[in-house]
Amino acid sequence: MIVRIGPGGDRPLEFAAPPSKSMGHRAVPAAGLATGLSRVYNLGMSQDIKATLGAVRQFGAKVRPTDRFVDIEGRGGFATILRPVDCGESGSTLRFLIPVALLVQGEARFTGQGRLMERPLTPYEALFQEKGISWSLENGVLTIDSGRGYDRLALDPGKYCLPGDVSSQFISGLLFALPLLPGDSQLHLIPPVESRSYIDMTRAVQAAFGVHSRWLDETTLLLPGGQQYHPCDYNVEGDYSQAAFPAVLGAVCGGVTITGLAPDTLQGDAAILDILRRCGAVFTRKGDSITFAKAPLRGVDIDLADCPDLGPVLMVLGLLCKGTTVIRNAQRLRLKESDRIAAMEAELRACGGVLESDGGTITVHGCAERLHAPAAPLHGHNDHRVVMSLAVLAAAAKLPLTVDDAEAIQKSWPGFFADAAPLGVEVEDA
Repeated sequence: MIVRIGPGGDRPLEFAAPPSKSMGHRAVPAAGLATGLSRVYNLGMSQDIKATLGAVRQFGAKVRPTDRFVDIEGRGGFATILRPVDCGESGSTLRFLIPVALLVQGEARFTGQGRLMERPLTPYEALFQEKGISWSLENGVLTIDSGRGYDRLALDPGKYCLPGDVSSQFISGLLFALPLLPGDSQLHLIPPVESRSYIDMTRAVQAAFGVHSRWLDETTLLLPGGQQYHPCDYNVEGDYSQAAFPAVLGAVCGGVTITGLAPDTLQGDAAILDILRRCGAVFTRKGDSITFAKAPLRGVDIDLADCPDLGPVLMVLGLLCKGTTVIRNAQRLRLKESDRIAAMEAELRACGGVLESDGGTITVHGCAERLHAPAAPLHGHNDHRVVMSLAVLAAAAKLPLTVDDAEAIQKSWPGFFADAAPLGVEVEDA
């Protein structure tokens, strides 16, 4: 699919923040592990969320979507998995459910689409092989099996160690599974610990479903054993990581209001507001609504350790600020749906952008006056955050840009282009 984004007009725009994909991803398996019926409200039907719903259905939970909510009826644990669990392109689905699958009798198999099965799984592989669990990844299919038969769980309660600077999805996967073991477990994270906010988001969703853990110190979590997930009604809050796209547009151009953003959120990507404030952005908050006014912006130093999903749109922001923006601890961007650093460098340079990277550090030079629309379409790299970031560039810099692979937005914000229609968006099938 190809999208053309025009310069748009100057009239005020209002965006309703879509449901938080991160919180929804956590609520679905918690509901699936509960005994009884849970009702999850405001669950955005992105491709990633559909993958997680499909996965818990394959594990034996009943899933019934409606227009307003999704009913998920769990059985207090998952049943034998009869066929490979298709995780789509969702890293959260795969990494959350691998440890949970080790609570299931027999072997479990996972598969995925796009680059998913090429993305790193080494922390689990090393950990589980130490515990005698068979691990095989061949031809895009991951097979795990404890070989213990049907009378013993593959996982034992005890001490588990993971590097703290890997994706928090590995940590969250263990958080989902370990409290269901018969004894207490400790999860030790080898410093430095990054993405702590995502870990605490998992713990908060678990607490809503009756499963609790606590920090013993800065790097160690205690997970009491013998717990059970209990059904509940859960409302998914608005997504700060998606709101970052209209927020950057609003900071540059003004006249943008975003609704549905909880002030007391645990989402790490709420850091977008502090980043924009440090850049000189002017905005006001009233309840869950934030309105941006136009203001001159300056480059700042940004640490992505706790908010890596903001990286692509912050690279766009850097081009539109005065001075230099330095984005640090961005190395995980290279392991997403695309190499997001290389992808954004290529597309922004095609528009006259000046930027360079060294490992996980990106340096972006403000150059709004030299940006231009290239003759050839920009490439979306089959990556939702790349596509939406390029749309923000078109609107904020008032460049008529054409972007391919635009269907990638289905992964996280299917209604993005409909919501951005006042910007002069035209969508056509390729």
